[in-house]
Amino acid sequence: MNPSQEELREQLYRLLGDLPDRNFPIEVQRIAEETREKYDLEKLLLHWNGLEPIPAYFVRPKEARGKLPTILFNHSHGGNYALGKDELLQGNSYLQNPPYAEQLTRMGYAVLSIDTWGFGERRGRTESELFKEMLWKGQVLWGMMVYDSLRAIDYLVTREDVDEERLGTLGMSMGSTMSWWTAALDSRIRVCVDLCGLTDYQELIRARGLDGHGIYYYVPGLLKSFTTSEINALIAPRPHLGLAGNYDKLTPAAGLDRIDAHLRRVYREQGHPDAWRMVRSPGGHLETAEMRAEVIAFLEQWL
Repeated sequence: MNPSQEELREQLYRLLGDLPDRNFPIEVQRIAEETREKYDLEKLLLHWNGLEPIPAYFVRPKEARGKLPTILFNHSHGGNYALGKDELLQGNSYLQNPPYAEQLTRMGYAVLSIDTWGFGERRGRTESELFKEMLWKGQVLWGMMVYDSLRAIDYLVTREDVDEERLGTLGMSMGSTMSWWTAALDSRIRVCVDLCGLTDYQELIRARGLDGHGIYYYVPGLLKSFTTSEINALIAPRPHLGLAGNYDKLTPAAGLDRIDAHLRRVYREQGHPDAWRMVRSPGGHLETAEMRAEVIAFLEQWL
């Protein structure tokens, strides 16, 4: 008998190392509240892992009322450890304008973004230092990052201004990978959008592209149990938009072909062929104007 999606999720989660208790109480500190020209901003300090606090931003449309559809925005890497969650507010050189805080609140969404380990207000130790220390302790850096994103969903569903039936996740590059991992592991996420991060692991090895991704990316033993396509299949039949550049060396084109074919079959078999969509642009590792338009249309359709 084939394992169920929940059994596969549990198996995938176990590969992420020794993680903190998922039931660790969540405590919230509101550091500041600001009314900006385009949206309202909360600066938060979240406690949920028993190890260190997590700085976060929560933005919402100005003068919004009631429960709002909400998106977990996962920031990218890009070697810019100082930026972190500020990518939500400021944008990035490889993202379109306006920044996603303005774009998404204009569309009626609230958005949460957190600093992941080693980024933004959590920087101070290098990525390799974090990876090595955690490895000694039986932990996996990517696992600890994913854990925080899952707890971010735990936090969102406690907020009175969040519609827990309309949660999405979105990100670029490292944030893209975080989007599909989080959506695969947590079925409360209704819509997943990933930009320039849908990498077929085996094709990455074949193309000798491993060093294009930071050390945070690597999970011991992962390839013994899962392919990229199999992880993403755990999102089905929920709506999922994958966006990629055909000349992006971090997501080899042959791997995109393989993932697309696999997910087309999975979504077709589950009776929702229109809920999976891959859009590929003739560019590299960047969000094009076409991609931004696709993101907007997909969210408007499904969330």
